[in-house]
Amino acid sequence: MSSHPAHRPRLPAAIWTLGFVSLLMDVSSEMIHSLLPVYLVVGLGASAFAVGLIEGFAEATALIVKVFSGMLSDYWGRRKPLAVLGYGLGALSKPLFALAPGAGFVFAARLIDRIGKGIRGAPRDALVAEIAPESIRGAAFGLRQSLDTVGAFLGPLVAMGLMLLWANDFRAVFWVAVIPGVLAVALLFLGVREPERAREPPERVREPPERVREPPERVRDSSDSTRECGSVREPSPRNPIRRANLARLPRAYWWVVAFGAVFTLARFSEAFLVLRAEQGGLPLALVPMVLIAMNVVYSLSAYPFGKLSDSMDRRALLVPGLLVLAAADLALAWSSHWGWVWLGVSLWGLHLGITQGLLATMVADAAPPDLLGTAYGFFNLVSGIAMLAASALAGLLWDRFGAEQTFLAGAVFCLAALALLVAHPAAAARRRR
Repeated sequence: MSSHPAHRPRLPAAIWTLGFVSLLMDVSSEMIHSLLPVYLVVGLGASAFAVGLIEGFAEATALIVKVFSGMLSDYWGRRKPLAVLGYGLGALSKPLFALAPGAGFVFAARLIDRIGKGIRGAPRDALVAEIAPESIRGAAFGLRQSLDTVGAFLGPLVAMGLMLLWANDFRAVFWVAVIPGVLAVALLFLGVREPERAREPPERVREPPERVREPPERVRDSSDSTRECGSVREPSPRNPIRRANLARLPRAYWWVVAFGAVFTLARFSEAFLVLRAEQGGLPLALVPMVLIAMNVVYSLSAYPFGKLSDSMDRRALLVPGLLVLAAADLALAWSSHWGWVWLGVSLWGLHLGITQGLLATMVADAAPPDLLGTAYGFFNLVSGIAMLAASALAGLLWDRFGAEQTFLAGAVFCLAALALLVAHPAAAARRRR
């Protein structure tokens, strides 16, 4: 629903708090993850194959957990406890990296960390959608994503500085990473209050009056969402993955899921940006600067474009996002010279800023309020599987045909996503009354 900018409500304090929770946890995680591959190989003597197995299993675990945590938050009718649990597991995993005697211990710590990420993702996004007024929902997702990305580049910066200061003492850096992780959990627990409406199944709001006055002994069957005792009607959990409930997810939602999957095929893992920079002669010690530069652009653009999406058709804003990604792919395919690489990396960060919060907002626009957790769970699961497929395909193309063909394939998938966007304009447009 559109409104004049002067009359739009301000972003609730809880949205800012959730953003800073994401920032702190990303600082904690990226301090470790930016060093972990080198730590495994150099510090613990693991093979590159072992590194690949650890990362593959960890990310697959996060994908599986995401869909079930979203469903559980709908079934329970509460988001915050699951978000606290997820962030808590993330914080708990950090000391395990510092204490790890071998690669197996690191594998366990990485699994715990990714399980935590999977648990918190969908409930947290559903919480953002429920706290933010609909008229500024795009700005809310953009702000949270922007602050999250600030942590994604502050973490590696802090890790690089501490490694220089402490003569490459990995374990000392990992211990420092515990601090922002614990602060993130404390801030979420103390600073965010879950709105009451997140706990109320909508079916019990609009019942015919005569059903409320039925005799006390009548109890509905187990598939219903309420039980009655006298004139007091109590909510009971409802299974969100029942066929009837899943059928309530509209075509507009499934279109967003399909579009997100095709879009994800066009934007494979950022690891290939690092490899392209290394091909251009960037010193190994400075390779993390690629992701730092990308995340700086990402963080600076996510909130402005999220706010812009509140005053225009969200589908129309996806078009420049796709075109910017295609331009990034073409720049990276053209040359491995540092100038072209930095142009491609910057455009890649800009496309993330335009699109990632926007897609999360479109899920919230399309899904029923009581199925937001389930909706985000399925969206994240499908997009995650697409990311794994895209990265595998990119690696295959890289090995067989070179970096140029990898990035050109990404540009082709951008065109496919653009075709899907044009073919279904009504499904993607935000309906305003």
